[in-house]
Amino acid sequence: MESLSVIHKINIAVHIAAGSSALVIGLIAIIASKGKKLHRLTGRLFLVLMTIVIITGLIGVFVFGRNTFLLVITVLSGYQAFSGYRIIKARSNSPQFIDISVCLLALISVSYFLYYFKSIGMIWSPVIIYSTVGWLFLMIVYDLGRYFIPTKIYGNLWIYEHILKMVSAFTGLVSAFSGTVFPQYQPYSQFIPSILGTLAAICFMIAVSNRKKYININLKTIG
Repeated sequence: MESLSVIHKINIAVHIAAGSSALVIGLIAIIASKGKKLHRLTGRLFLVLMTIVIITGLIGVFVFGRNTFLLVITVLSGYQAFSGYRIIKARSNSPQFIDISVCLLALISVSYFLYYFKSIGMIWSPVIIYSTVGWLFLMIVYDLGRYFIPTKIYGNLWIYEHILKMVSAFTGLVSAFSGTVFPQYQPYSQFIPSILGTLAAICFMIAVSNRKKYININLKTIG
């Protein structure tokens, strides 16, 4: 039992270290010029750190019996980071086995949480629980439905999807961090970062849209 306690403490320490590092690296990736070497490098490192956060989080839930709602937060942030990375690699909505498999795994995970919801207890604020579960379901429904979007139309959407998912993955991590460090300010310490992250994602998407319009106008002028 004592050895398990030591392993548990080590798992928590690794989880915290990876999560804290992901916050710093993720912020650099967001600020860095898009498409440049620094952005790509920090983006990949952010995904590696998120993978460690996910694995240690799942160990905490299934091995050491931590609050199962952590499973939903972990799955949400991890899934958005994975999906956001896959989008920038594929840049299309052609069905891929790995994407569908991970999407269904996320659906099973959140369904597991809802099934055992009563026995888990309302440890976190209801507004955080319902909004987190709802957002994850929304992402899953969209990702399964995007395969029905005409390829030509989706060719103009993938960049916005990438921005929204990666920024959401980062702000999900921020929300989990601030909610844990400042529990006395819940639910504000959790949903305020999410709101600010959503606004930031919208600003980035508008900036990309304006840049694309500017490029198209210049191309027409040159033509």
